[in-house]
Amino acid sequence: MIRGPQDVDSLGMFEAVAGLPEQVAAAAGASRGLKGLPEHDDVENVVVLGMGGSGMAGEVLLAVAAPFMAVPVSVVNSYTPPAFVGRGSLVFAVSFSGDTEETLEAAEEAADAGARMVMVTGGGALAELAEKIGAPTVRLPTGIPQPRAGLGAMCIPPLMVLEDIGLFRGATQWVAEAVAQLEIRRNALIADDELVEEIARRIGRTIPVVHGAQELGEVAAKRWKKQVNENAKSPAFWSAYPELCHNEVAGWGQNGDVTRQVLSVVNLRHDAEHPQVSKRYEIVREILEESVADVIDVRAQGEGDLAQLMDLVLIGDFVSLRLAYTAGVDPGPVPVLADMKMRLGSR
Repeated sequence: MIRGPQDVDSLGMFEAVAGLPEQVAAAAGASRGLKGLPEHDDVENVVVLGMGGSGMAGEVLLAVAAPFMAVPVSVVNSYTPPAFVGRGSLVFAVSFSGDTEETLEAAEEAADAGARMVMVTGGGALAELAEKIGAPTVRLPTGIPQPRAGLGAMCIPPLMVLEDIGLFRGATQWVAEAVAQLEIRRNALIADDELVEEIARRIGRTIPVVHGAQELGEVAAKRWKKQVNENAKSPAFWSAYPELCHNEVAGWGQNGDVTRQVLSVVNLRHDAEHPQVSKRYEIVREILEESVADVIDVRAQGEGDLAQLMDLVLIGDFVSLRLAYTAGVDPGPVPVLADMKMRLGSR
């Protein structure tokens, strides 16, 4: 069993991670039929605003929906929307608390520019802004212990909204396939956590550098990195193929005596890899095997890009929890982030 001691997991992060299939399914149902959405032909571009766990909603959209859409998609993890945002823009503002200062400021500026807004939030100032301007809103369910544990609740609504508008047809089927794969993976890992245990054991006390291929793998790698940071309270880094073959790989040429002691590489693999990228993985493995403690392969399963992305996400979430439990670290609270907000005077 992956589950850690109750006194280590004070907020119930294990239960939240294990509930991802149900969370995704519920989010799909909760975000259908919103009133006040723009017409298909009125949308010239799509922008997603969000930070941290909430910001991953935009990354998921960029990876699985944007390649099939006829309008450009941008993700903003900061205070200011792009200068092009205006009346032809559909802007999703995603904030778990509703009080994320960067997202709120960017949302206010986008609304002032005339963008059509859709809010995905648990409440707070963002919900108040939505009510003030009459923006369609998907309210997040209560009981999710931390924003990073609400990825399913936050990343699915934009996909369903885009399907309702006619900009991303087939989202319903993709979500159904993702739920099916998440259930299979979750049930298997709870029954036998050998996969998670092996990955966590091989990472051990090293710092993982997570590699993913193209948009799908890049988003999965970012998610793994962030979950290790917040759940295990440990450093982690990510990069993506094929870009890393043009720079990062050159950086392993020296200091192997150091990197072999402190770094491991996790390769996240999926079925949508370009054939040349698959070759690059093998070449880079040969280069890195003498420079890092271990090279670990994790392969996605499931039908469709969303299912494979969420499959990698679920494995990574459980691995980060295992790393936390092994180190005796409570995966839930992140006091340094709370302190950061207090010192900034965030609302």
